[in-house]
Amino acid sequence: MHALRRTGARPLRESYRALVRGLEVDAVVLVDGGTDILMRGDEAGLGTPEEDISSLAALAGLDEVPVRLVCCIGFGVDAYHGVSHALFLENVAALERAGGYLGAFSVPKSSEEGAAFLEAVEHAQEMTPRRASIVNGSIAAAVRGEFGDVRFTRRTAGGELFINPLMGIYFAFELPTVAEHCLYLDRVAATETFREVQAAVEAHLFALDGHRPSRPLPH
Repeated sequence: MHALRRTGARPLRESYRALVRGLEVDAVVLVDGGTDILMRGDEAGLGTPEEDISSLAALAGLDEVPVRLVCCIGFGVDAYHGVSHALFLENVAALERAGGYLGAFSVPKSSEEGAAFLEAVEHAQEMTPRRASIVNGSIAAAVRGEFGDVRFTRRTAGGELFINPLMGIYFAFELPTVAEHCLYLDRVAATETFREVQAAVEAHLFALDGHRPSRPLPH
């Protein structure tokens, strides 16, 4: 396991490149807990994209890696940060038309992987009782088969959750295609620091001429 500093896309790319060369990596899977990595940049709400988009920009520049994928799990958890999941589904459809959507699969609790994930989340919650991950807690609750306003941390007090089976489904994509559809990736790709990433996102939003409005799912 390797931890990378929160930084800009350029140094992050070099960190990934060092790992790719040192470990002789032939495939990279970038996993987002949530779905805001699929936001193109013209939506009414982008969620919290800075870390996701930094990694996307970094890996988009590593053409030497034969296989580069993006996966999302936790459908619905970004609603708290203003993400419209109807627009997420619209973006998935656009990636399907472009040949970059690889399909979806579930994580059943009866599988070896599902059991290991639930054990890992439980351990992490025990180790970080004051800052338990809402994203991982939501996904784990969904994998366990829980539904509705499920409570697993005091951090969600005062709000209402909607835990549901869709949160335990992985959506998989070709990373280069996701990168091609991101409207502000070029701004982020040249950044050196995390503050520059934040500024790049802010500059894109300031320059944006209109956006696709949020809308509820019809069913």
